[in-house]
Amino acid sequence: MSIDVKAAISGGVEHLLSIQEPDGWWSRCPDANVMVDAVDLFIRELLGVRDERVFRATARWIRSQQLPDGSWGLYPGSSGDLSTTVEAYLALRLAGERPEAAHMAAAARFVRSQGGAAQCRLEAQIWMCLFSQGSWDNIPTILPEVILLPRRVPLSLYRFSTWARLTMVPLGLVHQTRPRVDPGFRLDELWTERPGPAAGGPVLRTVDRAVRWYNDNAWAPPRRLAVRRAVQWITDRQEADGAWLACSVASAFCLLGLYAAGLGPEHPAVRAGLRGLDGVAVWGESADGPTRRMNCMPTPVWDTALSVCALSDAGVGGDHPAMLRAARWLLGQEVTVQGDWSVARPGRAAGGWSVGFVEQSFPDCDDTALVIEALSRVAPADPGEAARLRGASARGLSWLLAMQSGDGGWAAYDADNDSWSASKLSSLDFTELTDRPCPDITAHALESVAGQGLAKDPRSRAAVRWLVKAQQPDGSWFGRWGANHLYGTGAAVPALLRAGVSPGSRPIRRAVSWLMEHQNPDGGWGEDLNSYLDPAWRGRGESTPSQSSWALLALHSAGVPADDARVRRGLAHLVETQNDEGGWDEEAFTGTVLPGQFYMSYPMYRHLFPVMALGRYQR
Repeated sequence: MSIDVKAAISGGVEHLLSIQEPDGWWSRCPDANVMVDAVDLFIRELLGVRDERVFRATARWIRSQQLPDGSWGLYPGSSGDLSTTVEAYLALRLAGERPEAAHMAAAARFVRSQGGAAQCRLEAQIWMCLFSQGSWDNIPTILPEVILLPRRVPLSLYRFSTWARLTMVPLGLVHQTRPRVDPGFRLDELWTERPGPAAGGPVLRTVDRAVRWYNDNAWAPPRRLAVRRAVQWITDRQEADGAWLACSVASAFCLLGLYAAGLGPEHPAVRAGLRGLDGVAVWGESADGPTRRMNCMPTPVWDTALSVCALSDAGVGGDHPAMLRAARWLLGQEVTVQGDWSVARPGRAAGGWSVGFVEQSFPDCDDTALVIEALSRVAPADPGEAARLRGASARGLSWLLAMQSGDGGWAAYDADNDSWSASKLSSLDFTELTDRPCPDITAHALESVAGQGLAKDPRSRAAVRWLVKAQQPDGSWFGRWGANHLYGTGAAVPALLRAGVSPGSRPIRRAVSWLMEHQNPDGGWGEDLNSYLDPAWRGRGESTPSQSSWALLALHSAGVPADDARVRRGLAHLVETQNDEGGWDEEAFTGTVLPGQFYMSYPMYRHLFPVMALGRYQR
């Protein structure tokens, strides 16, 4: 192994250790599109807690992200997105920007060139209606009474995904009052035509007409009960820091629901929610003055567990002070209460981990699998501390196994959340309606479970079958939560091999061939987010440190040696692109929240995955 690789590992380890927080965790603020910043202003304006300094600073940030054609995109290098541009434009108008300003006129021209605001996704249309720029008659109706449906009914709340529930319950409260606030201006410059009735096929339109009629003629007793229960449902899921799902957009929607139910800024839940949003605001400086943007989703549990694994792969001992601090912090983040997940798995003990700080309501399978793996790399000298680590890991493993879906795969927050009716009989186009198993989470869970000595367990064998079946015809795997087939393949190959699949098996051979075929001339790998919309982009894009590392991790697991010419080129690419601080630079977004609509960066990826890949090949 080249001495340059050793030096790169040393620099990478030193950099990771230097950015660990004193409490033991790692994380950096992810980037996202300006929708998250606009939504923060929307909810503040509705609640009447306008702070001119906040609005001006946020407007500066939004303006700084505008593209030359006047639009705003979903990720660096993307073309303009209509809905994001409309939301950014509305936010800037609320912040006092005038429509005749050059940047505003350019944005309006872009919107009109795309067919006008009538062509926006539903989320943008809802915010427009709230600020008197559209008609509620054109928005598909959600009833607050959905909260009253028995759990076994096909369209009950728990047939939908976690993120759909956190949208539907607030919107049910919104639809029962259909609030409208007059901002003192009109956005006529964004329309080429006014929207017609809610879109959808004949069945959806018929359902919506019936639902709309009931909403207008609701029987008072069940309506009052539904509103009370919906408000309680929302407040019960608020975390100690005031957030919901560790996500600023989910928090804004929940605050919107409370606002529609008549709760003002003096209510404790609303007050805590606003504090939660303030807590994830990131202030900066620009030539024009202070800027403010939102941390769309703090990910300290995920980042910390990955950092522990990276340091371990690089040769840092399990008894190193940084490893021990990280493990102690992770222990303090363990979920200890029942949540929505228990609807599908009643009677199961609490356990697992969530992605954010102090988040107890929504443990997820991905973070849980990774924390179990990370804790297995830590070796405290104190027997009591070691026992506590083993206990937390055992509880997490028990919870993770309980969350395996019946088909052998794992999803994010729920198990067996694959209702056909829930996925079809809804017009929500800005959230994923069900939470089905996906290759990347299934792979992470399988790798974790197999690493706990359960490779031959029937549940692991079921997961292996699920992954093999999910392999694409070209040999890759889809990546639901990371970009995209490089992420899915980089997760699936190591998991299958740890679970006992032979390196010479057909699925592994096909995956290795796919990775080799998609290596870039510079030795790295990259995949543009366009691959979610156009299969021709699978495995294609400018090389990035994180995606190059995912490919190398898969090749290493498959037994492709370090002296293979293609591996040497990949390792050389990582070594040559390391910066002077020991980390790596990466502008591209490689994290996925909702394919085709919402992506984000994971700033820690660019530093820890190269250390992980280089470290494994060094060993």
